[in-house]
Amino acid sequence: MSLPDVLNRGDEFLSEYPRRSRLWQIGSHATCLLTVGISKLVLKTCYNTQLNHFEKLESAIERSVSENRGLMTVMNHMSVVDDPFIWGVFPWRMYRDLDHIRWCLGAHNVCFQSKFLATFFSLGKVLSTERFGAGPFQGSIDASIRLLSPDDTLDLEWTPHHVDCPEPLRSPPLVQKITKEYIPPVARTKPSWVHVYPEGFVLQLHPPYANSMRYFKWGITRMVLESTKAPIVVPIFTTGFEKIAPESAAGTKIERYLPRNFGAEVNVTVGDPVNDSIIERYREEWRRLVEKYHDPQNPTDLTQELKTGTEAQALRSKLAAELRKHVAQIRHDQRGFPQEDEKFQSPKWWKLYTQTEGSSDPSVEFIGKNWAIRRLQKFLREQEENGDLEKNGPNSKK
Repeated sequence: MSLPDVLNRGDEFLSEYPRRSRLWQIGSHATCLLTVGISKLVLKTCYNTQLNHFEKLESAIERSVSENRGLMTVMNHMSVVDDPFIWGVFPWRMYRDLDHIRWCLGAHNVCFQSKFLATFFSLGKVLSTERFGAGPFQGSIDASIRLLSPDDTLDLEWTPHHVDCPEPLRSPPLVQKITKEYIPPVARTKPSWVHVYPEGFVLQLHPPYANSMRYFKWGITRMVLESTKAPIVVPIFTTGFEKIAPESAAGTKIERYLPRNFGAEVNVTVGDPVNDSIIERYREEWRRLVEKYHDPQNPTDLTQELKTGTEAQALRSKLAAELRKHVAQIRHDQRGFPQEDEKFQSPKWWKLYTQTEGSSDPSVEFIGKNWAIRRLQKFLREQEENGDLEKNGPNSKK
């Protein structure tokens, strides 16, 4: 269930580009097809691709349409080429309809660092996402919640019914807009598909920890909990993309962008959708929290307790672990990898490991760098330097 102001913010974020324009839609479809085509060309000529249980994803797409529900796919993140190359593995029939092409989230400092890149990735149905401090309550997450909420279900938003509510607040703003010829920011004829990499950063580890995952971040849980109807959630586990773009080449000017390990196997395995009863159990707990912690004076938005309160955080943490478990099950049940070390499931372990830059557990070694470390992010240093310059003036000395 979603609160009206969340959906309003999602609308505003999606309205940044003219996504209802016919010209934009043609350009978007062309951009997606071009990207898929290049990905297919590289994969088919240079690598051995294996796609397992694709019928599970096709069935989920059909269910999404027949049940009028959003679709979310959740995947591990081992390489900078996971996206777009993952889309080169699936058959062409997936991309006939623009509405059936996935949306995904992309790092603002990578995909949106110039006007050209911002336009290109936006045409490619990528939502700009801030890392390092923005957290799960930002525009791209609100937009994802909105995309996962079918347009004709917006009247399912919650309003307090067990307390007296001021008359102006009884009809939420977005419902009012719907009754007054509301026009959604994205023209679509089917529910949307949002693809996510919940780890947030690429992870490549040396053996014996290869193919392990980070903990899953909380943004994904907001998409599941706060859409107007529960999305269909499909886990996917992949290997091989890290061989195309190993992190050992990160930081180099040429090698970083050259594929290698020609002939290596790229394996994509689709898992069973997460049982609807599991998703509904978490959503029911979220409804109880909204009833408990809503603000009668501002009942259409998230309160601080619903954002950072102990119970809300515990719920998001449990759901993130649940979703991670389903991806991990593909890893060891279907792909035959040994069980992960239990510590990799722990957000606390990962945060300490990152804060200490690996010294808290020297047995875990990255291939390349741990990009979750703040000081490695050049764009953050530039922002801080620019901020100091604006604050102190061009002649300031450090």
